[in-house]
Formats: sequence, C-alpha cells, structure tokens
Amino acid sequence: MRRLLLLRHAKSEWPNGIADPERPLAPRGRAAAPRMGVYLAREKLLADKVLISPARRTRETWDLVSPLLDPVPLTASEPRIYEAPVARLLSVLREQASDVQTLMLVGHNPGLEELSLTLCATGAADTLERLSTKFPTGALAVIDLPVDDWQSVAPSIGRLDRFITPRELPETP
Repeated sequence: MRRLLLLRHAKSEWPNGIADPERPLAPRGRAAAPRMGVYLAREKLLADKVLISPARRTRETWDLVSPLLDPVPLTASEPRIYEAPVARLLSVLREQASDVQTLMLVGHNPGLEELSLTLCATGAADTLERLSTKFPTGALAVIDLPVDDWQSVAPSIGRLDRFITPRELPETP
C-alpha cells in the first residue's frame, strides 16, 4: 500500500509585472497554510518524501507547513510539477523509490485536481463529489493506492481517504 498526499499551494497574489512562477502568497494564503500544517501533524499525515514545485507560492506554502511537522520529511524541488499535466505527474510518481511509502506533492491546479480524479475510483461519495467540483487553494487530497511499488500506480486504482480544505479547519493562533 502506498499513500499519496496532494497539497495545492495556498492562495496567491496576482501582482502586476510579476511572472507566474514568482507569484507570492496572499495574506489569506499565509493564514491558511499553517492551518493545514497543524492538521497534517494532528492527523499524523506525514510523508516520507515531499516534492515541491519550484514556484514561489508552493515554496512559501511549504515553508509555512513544514515547521509544524515532526519530523520534517525529506524535501526536494521538482520542476516537472509546475504546470504539469496528469501524464507528467504520473511519471513523477512512478519514479519514486520503493522505500517511500507516503509521498506528498505540493503543486498546482489543474494538475493536482486532474491527477486525483484520474487516480481515485473509490471513496466516500460526498467527498469524491466535492473533489470533482473544485480543488481550492490550500486543499489536501489523501489517496490510498493498493500497490506494492510506485511503478504500479495506474488510473482508477486509488481510494480517496479524505479531502480537506483550509476553510474546514479552525484558525491558528
């Protein structure tokens, strides 16, 4: 069994004259990201490895989430996650080492939403419906994959364990 955690970057700004990869988090995103970190720690949703898009907004999201995790997982920047279609994201998954039981991707839409919908064949009907409607900024999808290795990941084999948005979580002090 493998577990995949898909964390979309928190809400970002759209400043004039700033290239998309350099867009920073908005104040709302800076408030939401730590709430997701608290949730991950409380629920013991700890990855063995985290791959992060090199975009500024994903790095800033992870910088606000990771200090709340103990231990902080092995983290690497993965340029292929940025603006990635599902096929590229599946390739990234299938390249992971066998010692990685739980993998987290910190990335973007539409890629993360499309990947989760491609992988998930089962899960609570209401949760699957919410996921298929919208994968908002800062949201987390937890997908269980009944495979022994990442190379075996294929469409429609996953079970959506949960789908959490920052709005569902209490404010952090």
